[in-house]
Amino acid sequence: MTLRVANFESQLRMLERFSCQVIPLSEWVAWRLAGAAGASLPPRAVVLTADDGHRSQFEVMAPLLRERNWPVTLFVYPSAISNAAYAMTWPQLRELAASPLVSVQSHTFWHPNLLRERERMPPDAFRRFAADQLTRSRSTLEQRLSRPVDLLAWPFGLSDEGLALQAAEAGYQAAFALGNRSASAADPPFAVPRHLMVDSVDAHQLAARLQAAFSSEAPP
Repeated sequence: MTLRVANFESQLRMLERFSCQVIPLSEWVAWRLAGAAGASLPPRAVVLTADDGHRSQFEVMAPLLRERNWPVTLFVYPSAISNAAYAMTWPQLRELAASPLVSVQSHTFWHPNLLRERERMPPDAFRRFAADQLTRSRSTLEQRLSRPVDLLAWPFGLSDEGLALQAAEAGYQAAFALGNRSASAADPPFAVPRHLMVDSVDAHQLAARLQAAFSSEAPP
């Protein structure tokens, strides 16, 4: 989420120490959707994602990952791009999206708390609102970047079964939440958990999470 560069670099070194294999999110999704018939993931598979489209992802994060040849998925809400002071510009985002290491995917159009909006809107109005957030984000990113968009991260990690159905109707293959636990084949494809990485998660805490995730394997 928000962390100092030095801490981020220490986390990357810890992933290297654990011999993690950083794979594209699309590879994990393909494995999840294929079920038992699909190919297995590589050992110690890790997926990296970052939300919102902050310019620090262009200026700091992407170069550090590029040095390691590690892929990353950026979940972006288009209303901020070239508008918010903290966000990337469209030329910056296009530059990242042109790299085979970077996938840009949807984070709705302007990052609303969808569950809160559901509470305050009539059902039909909310359904139209949610559909607009899901489809406008996807169509804007595809038009601006000339890349397919079929994955979604829920704003604030919040969703419900109705929203999952709408996401599927809007053409998404999978959607991602939070949860601070590792994803598995048992997780619903439209509520996949992710670890929230904040500055209080230092390298030692990350090591504990990795050890727990890979507990069935030999220690590094």
